[in-house]
Amino acid sequence: MTRTYSDIVYNILPTQLGEVLLAANSQGLVGIWFLDQAHFPDITDWQRVREHRVLREAHGQLQEYLDGLRQTFELPLAFATGTPFQQRVWQALVAIPYGKTTSYGQIASRVGSAKAVRAVGAAVGRNPLSMVVPCHRVLGAAGALTGYAGGLERKKALLSLEAAHT
Repeated sequence: MTRTYSDIVYNILPTQLGEVLLAANSQGLVGIWFLDQAHFPDITDWQRVREHRVLREAHGQLQEYLDGLRQTFELPLAFATGTPFQQRVWQALVAIPYGKTTSYGQIASRVGSAKAVRAVGAAVGRNPLSMVVPCHRVLGAAGALTGYAGGLERKKALLSLEAAHT
């Protein structure tokens, strides 16, 4: 079952890889989406704000990460949507270290569903917290560069950024 919250606020801000929509609720950061990415949320009921503590902090840390100055994020995360399975997958993504990669199969094993590789791939693709929850660090079999909701060029750029700073 997918949960939603009506108290979500957002702002659209620039980054080195394009404009992103940052969203938060009373519990923390709920999403970071590139404006042109797949699985963009319906923001009809969300309120746009110019100033919000969590959004400001997230934008600052995101800029530091993209500048190669930050390897970990220190933000309150609120997985406001997603099934319990998707949330387990997203939590497993958080554990992938900076500059390292893993496979969909390894994530499936970590969440206790070793045969659910396709379901893991679908959950990874729906990750609402791009970059902070590092879905770009997940590769296909034999290290193949596979899909990324923000586009393969951005995935390549993020992996190159991390390789250059490890």
